[in-house]
Amino acid sequence: MKAPELSLVLACLAVPVQAQELMRGVEMPGHRALIEQRGTGELTEFETDGCSGGMSASWRLVADTFPEFARLYEERPPWEDCCVIHDRAYHNAGGALRAEDSFDARLSADQTLRSCVKEHGNAHAEEYAIRYDMTPDQVRSAHSITAEGMYMAVRFGGGPCTGLPWRWGFGYPNCSVFALPTPARE
Repeated sequence: MKAPELSLVLACLAVPVQAQELMRGVEMPGHRALIEQRGTGELTEFETDGCSGGMSASWRLVADTFPEFARLYEERPPWEDCCVIHDRAYHNAGGALRAEDSFDARLSADQTLRSCVKEHGNAHAEEYAIRYDMTPDQVRSAHSITAEGMYMAVRFGGGPCTGLPWRWGFGYPNCSVFALPTPARE
């Protein structure tokens, strides 16, 4: 991503209404490519890595290496189910049939992920407060901070047709806005 595009993304995260319209403009070429690919390609079988970006994998590595960590903090991120639900939406691009609907479905999936992680913290605040020697408000705050960080990560790094394994529409493997044109045969 070029510096002007990065600046645009960061500005979008700061100003919600205008940001979404700017992001829509930046993302629409990817959503159009995805919808075109969707019409010509087959959807792969669903797979998930739990929470992408190495979150689940790192958590499991630490839990396997340090049994006390696993005992106290579990063997996987406690909100991992939220990530799997998110991955299902990302896999098939939310079932969208039009580029505009694809953008809206991705935004909704990302907002749902954020809400799910926060709600997990709210639902388990009392239990985790005892387990982690924290107050329920600290548990809620930790989940909220985590949820916001995850939201920003997926908004920034999950766009369609980027070639990244955690991209929107990852079930359509041949979609890329970075593909070089095939030279014409003479």
